[in-house]
Amino acid sequence: MYHDVIIAGGSIAGLLCAREISSKGFSVLVIEEDYEIGTPEHCGGLVSMKGLLELGILPFRKTFEHFIESAEIFAPNGNKLTIDSKNQRVAEIDRRELDKQIAFQAQSRGTKIKVGTRFQEITKSGIRTNNENIDCKVFVDARGISSLVQKDRAGILPSAQYEVYAGWIKKGKINVIFDQEKYPGFFAWIIPSGEGKGKVGVAGRGINVAETLDRFLQEKGSYSVIRTIFAPIWIKGPISNFVDGKTVIVGDAAGQAKPTTAGGIFTSGMGGIFAGKAISKFLETDNVKELEQYQKKWTERFGKEFERQIFARKVLERIDNKTINKLFESIKPEIITEISEKEDFDFHANSIIRLLGIKGSIKTAQTVIERELKKIFK
Repeated sequence: MYHDVIIAGGSIAGLLCAREISSKGFSVLVIEEDYEIGTPEHCGGLVSMKGLLELGILPFRKTFEHFIESAEIFAPNGNKLTIDSKNQRVAEIDRRELDKQIAFQAQSRGTKIKVGTRFQEITKSGIRTNNENIDCKVFVDARGISSLVQKDRAGILPSAQYEVYAGWIKKGKINVIFDQEKYPGFFAWIIPSGEGKGKVGVAGRGINVAETLDRFLQEKGSYSVIRTIFAPIWIKGPISNFVDGKTVIVGDAAGQAKPTTAGGIFTSGMGGIFAGKAISKFLETDNVKELEQYQKKWTERFGKEFERQIFARKVLERIDNKTINKLFESIKPEIITEISEKEDFDFHANSIIRLLGIKGSIKTAQTVIERELKKIFK
């Protein structure tokens, strides 16, 4: 069997890559090791409508849940900042249904999809799966974080996310809770999918995420868990090379999830699109240098933003709860108003930096964090 391109991984990046290549008339096979596209769902399901439209997706009714109206960000001592997010038009979506919608787009353009098929290794003429050998000209690795586990464990954090029914989950209101003792290097979150239901999760370095999340839920009050998900997240930013010969790496496998939140619907999705366009050009011209355009385009679009996010993450990982509490006390109302009015959900690093006071807009916070900056730049 032969296909011009084989893509391992039926998630958003791989499927958008397939859609782009198939639309140019080339034969594409997507293999997915699970028995359903969109499962297991590791994602919080937040994406801007602007981002979805750029990805070429108008959500189906069953994909789209609702818009997020505000985000409450909590310090360890319970103080909070409230950011109005109405202007950002951030949607909470059903990620499983979104992946199926993109799979339908790809299939309607000629992509073939096989579930229950696991990639095993690259061969001289293509790849080997658990079922057969398949020849191809280009192999795309879109298998997610599993591709990174053996490469760099330092960039991976354990996480747990439960789908929960609970009266304390409010429609349209995200909660983010910072506590370096409970969730070192990350945070806990509540993402509503409606009134009284949503996704509650935690991540952190060196913690038992199941026990930590259970304690968090018990402290919140009455709840019922309807689904549990345990999956690592990647926070270290893009890998060095997206292209290795005629192997192309996209999405989470390429480290295209945001270093600040590990979210990656838009950034990984655009990786799939850029890769698909570059692969199509290569197949048209047989010029392998066309593949290099993929990483160039992605870096032009997201490189500076990811550098800023990595910088912000390094700062946040080095401060303790006392410092975080002081930062929250130092943030002026006008900064919150400005972020609420101008923040771009897909490019939020500058807003985080403003909250940290790194640009000098918050003098007290800048003094508090100065020693942490010196550690980074030693």
